[in-house]
Amino acid sequence: MRATTEEVRDRLLDATERLVYRDGIHGTGVDTILAEASVARMSLYNQFGNKDGLVLAALDRRDRRWMAWYEARVNGAAPNGAGRVLALFDALDDWFRQPDFHGCAFINAVGELSDPQHEVRQLAARHKQALARFVADTCAAAGLVGLDRALFLLIEGAIVAAMVEGRPDPAADARAVATRLVAVG
Repeated sequence: MRATTEEVRDRLLDATERLVYRDGIHGTGVDTILAEASVARMSLYNQFGNKDGLVLAALDRRDRRWMAWYEARVNGAAPNGAGRVLALFDALDDWFRQPDFHGCAFINAVGELSDPQHEVRQLAARHKQALARFVADTCAAAGLVGLDRALFLLIEGAIVAAMVEGRPDPAADARAVATRLVAVG
């Protein structure tokens, strides 16, 4: 049976997301993506125009999926209040312990692309803005207005440290600092 256009699109997005996350944008060639997705070269060009379009679409999908997972994990962890704010870091700990954790796909992508106007960098900025808004909303719901920027920076630092160090401990380290900040209020 022949694959539908949607199935081919999903296979291309799945392969690109997985490979680019693991090996980087520049470290992932079109031929590798096509082999992993088991699709013809024309499918990529018909669906996405070029590799840049495919990478952008894969990262856009990753943005939506990751934010949905993170928000659900945090919101489901504790009722509103300090517990939910600290769950921001518990969710990171879960993520850092995944065997396929390679840091933040958006931080990684920005590190590869020097042009600040590149569409992928613009997407990365929107991703980080959405994360910052979620942290701000979580803090506001807990009555902890004014801590959101510090907590956002703790989250970002923990992500980078976990990637560089290759261990999940930065989530607990950041949570300990967040606990002190929340206590001071």
